Amino acid sequence: MTNQENRFLQLHLLTSYPPANLNRDDLGRPKTAKMGGVDRLRVSSQSLKRTWRTSDLFQDALHGHVGVRSKMLGVNVYQQLLAGGIVDKKAKTWAQAIAGQFGKLKKEDANNPFNDLEIEQLVHVSQAEQTVIDSLVKTLIAEQRAPEENELTILRASEMAADIALFGRMLASKPSFNVEAACQVAHAISVHGVVIEDDYFTAVDDLNDHNEDAGAAHIGETGFAAGLFYSYICINKELLIENLNGDKALADKAIQALTEAAIKVAPAGKQNSFGSRAYASYVRAELGNQQPRSLSVAFLKPLGKNAEDYAAESIAALELQAANFDKVYGNCSDASYKLNAITAEGSMSELLEFVTH
Repeated sequence: MTNQENRFLQLHLLTSYPPANLNRDDLGRPKTAKMGGVDRLRVSSQSLKRTWRTSDLFQDALHGHVGVRSKMLGVNVYQQLLAGGIVDKKAKTWAQAIAGQFGKLKKEDANNPFNDLEIEQLVHVSQAEQTVIDSLVKTLIAEQRAPEENELTILRASEMAADIALFGRMLASKPSFNVEAACQVAHAISVHGVVIEDDYFTAVDDLNDHNEDAGAAHIGETGFAAGLFYSYICINKELLIENLNGDKALADKAIQALTEAAIKVAPAGKQNSFGSRAYASYVRAELGNQQPRSLSVAFLKPLGKNAEDYAAESIAALELQAANFDKVYGNCSDASYKLNAITAEGSMSELLEFVTH
C-alpha cells in the first residue's frame, strides 16, 4: 500500500424509510431478524451490495471499471457467433469453450436449448476480460475457425474491475483468479422493534361502468413496515489497492462511489408501490488502523415505543456507544467525520474528501 495510515474506512449510517417492502423473503414479506429479543426489519447485505453496484451513480462514477456478474456468458457468446454467420453446432461448441474458462457448465436439458451454455454458478467478469472475449469472438467470426488453446487464456488478474476488487470473486475451478473482498457489508437492521403490517388493496377496472358488477378487478395484499435502519460498511483500503494492482486513484474513486451510493441509493424492492427512496440522515465515517468494530450494539436495546424523536435518539445512542468503546479500549479510530442531515451539519463533498485520506 502506498499509504500505511488509515488502513480501514468504517461507515455507520442511519437511514429512515417510510412504509416499504425493501427486501422480500420467500413469502414476499419484508425480511426480519431477531436482535435483543425483538423482531427488527432487515435488508440483506447481498441486496444492498447489488443495489449499490448496479446503481447509475456507481456505474457512472466508475465507467469502464465495472464488471458484470452472470451465468449467461456462454449464451451471449453463442448468439454473437450465430449472428456472425457461424453454424449452430460450431457456435455452441466454441461458446462452451469460452464460457467454460469461468466455471463448469450445466448439462443438456431438452426443455432449455441454452442450458448447456450456462455456467453453473454466477461469475463476475471484469471489463478487461469482457474485452478479450469480444475480440476473440470477432476473430473467430472473421477467420471462421475454432478458438485455439492459447486464445482461451481469458481470465485476468490485472486490470481488475473496481466492483470485483471491492466485493470479491470466487471461481471454484480457477482459484488462482479468486479475489478476496476488500469491503464487508452488514445486514441493515432497524434500530427499533417492528410488526409487519398487511396492505389489503384493490385495483379498479377503468372501463367497468358498474352496471352489472361494481366489484374490484383485482384484490391483493402485501406486507410492509417502516423503519430507521443502522447500516455498517468496512473497507480494507490496503487490500482494495492491492486488488486493483496498486492503482490508488481508482481505489479512491471506488471508495467515493461506494460511499455516495450507500448514502443515496435505496433498495429497489417495491419502489413503484411505496416510493420509499431515502438518503441517510446521519453518517459517521472513521479512519484508522485499529481493528474495526460495528456499532450495532448501540441498538441491542431497541428504541422504545415511547421514543419521541427516533432520529435524535438513534444518533445519540450511536455516538454514546462509539465514545464508550473509546473509553474502555482506547481510541478505536484515528479520525472521524460526521454528516447530520437532521441538523444540517457536515457536507457530502467534505465527507467524500475525508474517506480517501
